[in-house]
Amino acid sequence: MEKLTFYALSAPEKLDRIGAYLSERLIRDVSRHRYGYVCIAMEALDQLLMACHCQSINLFVESFLKMVAKLLESEKPNLQILGTNSFVKFANIEEDTPSYHRSYDFFVSRFSEMCHSSHDDLDIRTKIRMSGIKGLQGVVRKTVNDELQANIWDPQHMDKIVPSLLFNLQNVEEAESRSPSPLQTTEKEKESPTELAERCLRELLGRAAYGNIKNAIKPVLIHLDNHSLWEPKVFATCCFRIIMYSIQPQHSHLVIQQLLGHLDANSKSAATVRAGIVEVLSEAAVIAASGSVGPTVLEVFNTLLRQLRLSIDYALTGSYDCAAGVSTKIIKEHEERMFQEAVIKTIGSFASTLPTYQQSEVMVFIMNKVPLPSSQQSIEAGKAGENRNRLTQIMLLKSLLQVSVGFQCSNMLTALPSVFLDRLLSAALMEDPEIRLFVLEILISFIDRHGNRQKFSTITTISDISVLKLKVDKCSRQDTVFMKKHGQQLYRHIYLICKEENNVQAHYEALYSMLMLISIELANEEVVVDLIRLVLAVQEIAQINEDNLTAYNRCALFALGAAYLNLISQLITVPTFCQHIHEVIQMRQKEAPYLLPEDVFVERPRLSKSLDRLGPEVFFWQSKISEVLGGSGYNADRLSTPYIPQLTDEDRLSKRKSIGETISLQVEMESRNSPEREQRAPAEEITYETLKKAIADSVAVEEQERERRRQVVEKFQKAPFEEIAAHCGARASLLQNKLNQIFEITIRPPPSPSGTITAAYGQPQNHSIPVYEMKFPDLCVY
Repeated sequence: MEKLTFYALSAPEKLDRIGAYLSERLIRDVSRHRYGYVCIAMEALDQLLMACHCQSINLFVESFLKMVAKLLESEKPNLQILGTNSFVKFANIEEDTPSYHRSYDFFVSRFSEMCHSSHDDLDIRTKIRMSGIKGLQGVVRKTVNDELQANIWDPQHMDKIVPSLLFNLQNVEEAESRSPSPLQTTEKEKESPTELAERCLRELLGRAAYGNIKNAIKPVLIHLDNHSLWEPKVFATCCFRIIMYSIQPQHSHLVIQQLLGHLDANSKSAATVRAGIVEVLSEAAVIAASGSVGPTVLEVFNTLLRQLRLSIDYALTGSYDCAAGVSTKIIKEHEERMFQEAVIKTIGSFASTLPTYQQSEVMVFIMNKVPLPSSQQSIEAGKAGENRNRLTQIMLLKSLLQVSVGFQCSNMLTALPSVFLDRLLSAALMEDPEIRLFVLEILISFIDRHGNRQKFSTITTISDISVLKLKVDKCSRQDTVFMKKHGQQLYRHIYLICKEENNVQAHYEALYSMLMLISIELANEEVVVDLIRLVLAVQEIAQINEDNLTAYNRCALFALGAAYLNLISQLITVPTFCQHIHEVIQMRQKEAPYLLPEDVFVERPRLSKSLDRLGPEVFFWQSKISEVLGGSGYNADRLSTPYIPQLTDEDRLSKRKSIGETISLQVEMESRNSPEREQRAPAEEITYETLKKAIADSVAVEEQERERRRQVVEKFQKAPFEEIAAHCGARASLLQNKLNQIFEITIRPPPSPSGTITAAYGQPQNHSIPVYEMKFPDLCVY
């Protein structure tokens, strides 16, 4: 060998003839079963190959590859292993000159075949499979970086290489007892086909460029389909974990797009298969967070929401609505429900990987998909349509809740834009209690930025707020602007939700959390005053009971008010206010414990039927609260004004409001502000007697007010149109006269110093002074 090597190095032009001779000898020895000579010939070739790196090596390599192919074609395992080992040595050599005509198709096919070996002897089978994996690794190394070589990323090669590696990853008989740490693995474990296949797959994917990812991932999806590996989903998840960690991070979104496309392609497959794909998507999304989820973020959510909608349809109709016999499959509703939960979880996983501004976009996108009666989206009619709408609303709001839980944003204006908040709050007025609860939970998750939510999960009247260890920050300028813009909207919806008959304990707990979190996160002095007014108005709902609420609902509202006022009084620390709240709670404990949360929000609530015969001492009085807080610098005028929710278009769209009620509200507001009421009675002197009389006559006054309201409603319902038109016209003309007087006073220009100028028609005309020369009083200048 020494002499032969020296000769080959001295005369490299002879290499091709040496190779041809050795090749001829080896082929002859193989056919004659002279295996000793075969080994000698291969050893000689290997040593020559390692020693000679000259420009004319290409022709020698042709002879070498012919000999390796001959060995691989043999049925003898030892010859196959010998050929593979030689090929691996050759693959590790970096050649000086490229090769234009070399083909590795045979080697890819043969090594893939060896990976699937089913030899009877376990040891021999393991050795052949490992040789096959090493051979594929060698082919990849030899070709992947050489643009002039055969393109290993072509589908024809990838469709053989990738399934061969996955097949060996599946067979984990030898790898069942793997050590937890790679440093502790024994030599035998390191040499198992599973370990080797995983290493080879990682190397292959790590070398994949942008344009090759698709060809590498597609065979994985086909393999998982063909072998039904989505359903247990353990192996599929393991595969995609390897893929996501092996590829370059900037290519992560390509894998996710492939999975989404595959989910669409399997939209009529069994729910368990689709759930498996979605679970894998969820895992992949979490890993992709370090890279990028790609430019088509909304497309990801669009696909997932489309699958959610399809699943709801499948569960309702019981078929995939498809010809070709697919619809004969039995659809199990619980499996579809599992799939829906998997999609919702995945939506949350995806959203958590996005930056804040994209999370906001995604939430607006999901909210726009929710079918609402007030929106332009088509609401399906009929029983089936109602069911479909309800399920769609619930599933989409669940998805939204999943996104909002992981959403962290200090600025509420960007977190809850008007376009999103309006639609979300309109869902809060729906009759379905489950939907209302989801809306409240979503709002709570937005408002709770310091993790105080769990501290208000149960409604109680605790005597010391310090045990809750609340995290309170000063209300920021942005929060103040948010509450100025949307505060009344929030109060109105809280008020209207309180009036619902089908509320359960979970609703009251959510309302309590919502009120407390607004008080902690978004409250300045004005907001606190408004919240107290709102809670007193809620107490009045239960007290007057115009909506015919059940005893439980009324007691729950009383208890909710007590719990809130108890905590807010300790937060704002005005001693007289705390004293009043404490006195009322103590009185309730003695006289009416069923008005406190400890008796209402339990497994078996202790209620009372005689709620209309309660004494004044068990109620929180607006006049008293206004007096004690007004003395501490709070706005007493605002506190003493009862809270009345604003009227909006939603009331006209809501099923539960009659036209009569809406008109009565409008008329009442108009009549209060009408010019006819300008002539006010002179202020009477306030004495002890008048106050005593006012308290005594309060019931009679309320009765008169109710009667007046009833007459107004009756008038607008039954009076002829001409009479109503005349009444409104008279008021309008009166208002117009007043406006004309005001305009005349403000617009009339000052007299000209030079008198008047006679116009063309002989009429006197004032000088027109330019606006910029006019002298305005200081109060008019902004």
